[in-house]
Amino acid sequence: MSRAYTDIAFTPGVRAMQTSMGSRANYASLDVTDDRRDSLTEREAEFIEARDSFYQATVSETGWPYVQHRGGPTGFLKVLDARTIGFADFRGNVQYISVGNLQGNDRISLFLMDYANRRRLKLLGRVRLVSESEDPALVARLEMPSYRARVERAFIISIEAYDWNCPQHITPRFTEAQVQEAVAPLHAEIAALKAALANTHIKP
Repeated sequence: MSRAYTDIAFTPGVRAMQTSMGSRANYASLDVTDDRRDSLTEREAEFIEARDSFYQATVSETGWPYVQHRGGPTGFLKVLDARTIGFADFRGNVQYISVGNLQGNDRISLFLMDYANRRRLKLLGRVRLVSESEDPALVARLEMPSYRARVERAFIISIEAYDWNCPQHITPRFTEAQVQEAVAPLHAEIAALKAALANTHIKP
């Protein structure tokens, strides 16, 4: 048994380049492993549902890749089961490039980033687009009631493979909420010091 991600990503051309560059031996063990990585574990599920954005790539009829940023409230990308994830497709700039590409090729690649902790997860899958008229219960399950955005359809992604990347070259970045959490103890300490000074009648 081999790793699902390498079955898909390590084409003959890729393997030839790895051999040429001297890295083929680093990945040879992935051709013989019990760790298939085509079903999400609790680790992947927790990581996926903690994201507030990701990048997705589809392939056009002319063979060109199209990469798009998708964002929403934390948890808008949901794990439906060990082999399926989904999200509500919020109305955007109405170019419909990704949706159009998926009409002819249902393959998709997702790149999920955790900049603060320097982690990244790659997912490969196939997409099924579902309208509210087709399955209102499913679309409702993916909606974020507190998020004011029009939902046009649901993206249901059947996982074919996933892979974790190393943290190398990831520049740490932090959200506003993460920064506020980090500085909260400092604000509390400053407030306590001001209160203590006020009680001693010494002006700061």
